[in-house]
Amino acid sequence: MAENFPRFVSAGEALTDMIRIDGDSWSSKTGGSIWNVARAAARLGVASAFAGSISRCCFGDALWSDSETAGLDLRFLQRVDRPPLLAIVPQSHPPHYFFIGNDSADLYFTPQALPPGWREHAEWVHFGSISLARQPLAGRLLELAEELHEAGVPISYDPNYRNIMDKEFLPVFEKMCRLADVIKLSDEDLAGLMGSDCPRQTLEEIRRWHPDAWWLYTEGPRGATLFTPQGAWQATPPAITVADTVGAGDACAAGLIASRLSAPDESPQRHLARAVAAGTAACQHAGATPPTQASVSALIHGIQVRQLI
Repeated sequence: MAENFPRFVSAGEALTDMIRIDGDSWSSKTGGSIWNVARAAARLGVASAFAGSISRCCFGDALWSDSETAGLDLRFLQRVDRPPLLAIVPQSHPPHYFFIGNDSADLYFTPQALPPGWREHAEWVHFGSISLARQPLAGRLLELAEELHEAGVPISYDPNYRNIMDKEFLPVFEKMCRLADVIKLSDEDLAGLMGSDCPRQTLEEIRRWHPDAWWLYTEGPRGATLFTPQGAWQATPPAITVADTVGAGDACAAGLIASRLSAPDESPQRHLARAVAAGTAACQHAGATPPTQASVSALIHGIQVRQLI
């Protein structure tokens, strides 16, 4: 009997968010965009793994435990004797954050140490966020993405802009856009990465890097637009009570990936609706809460999708 492997692998960083609650009171939360996408895809019914490295301390223990609870394939999660990667969030409104981890565990991820044979069974691999802006991890992940692309494994990419992505990051951003089959971008990503106050115009320009890709462009409560070689569609989410928007972009990306993997013959419109429903569902709960299939199903009929001229 062949060994079971996950259909979907999300490769990059997991971290701990240290959030100031009030005064000297802080709360620690497991997180990281790439880890969030893996967890959300698993919640949506896709056999998934997070491929990355975490510490052996209490923060790493929490990430391991939450990965196990999420049903992720733990063979892809590496542990090393290095400090944890921390995202320090002294205030949330307006958001202010910085990272601690110049020599942290995430940087020691080794793709060669992943389970033998996983690449032959992977149906989709996701990259993005700060993992591609932190060396030497970024170089290893970029090399892995290039190898998977050459092997014909579908790749998705979400830059998930953060303030450590300076002008030296732009060549990596372009390279990943040229490699990926699906690129998810938000209006905030384009503003941060390209310094653009006309994100739609900037989007049209960078889509020329890879016109055959699917480009999922999100604009928060205004919804999302999916550009494909077959056409473009815009989706508007239903009105909901928003708890917060933490993890909504990750859930949206996972929703599109899970939809493509679970129902590959569905129309682009249907895939877009599921992605927006997943992102919307994540906003109904505080923190990076992965959406359930039931919550996506409950919202999808309220998603309005129209084809663009």
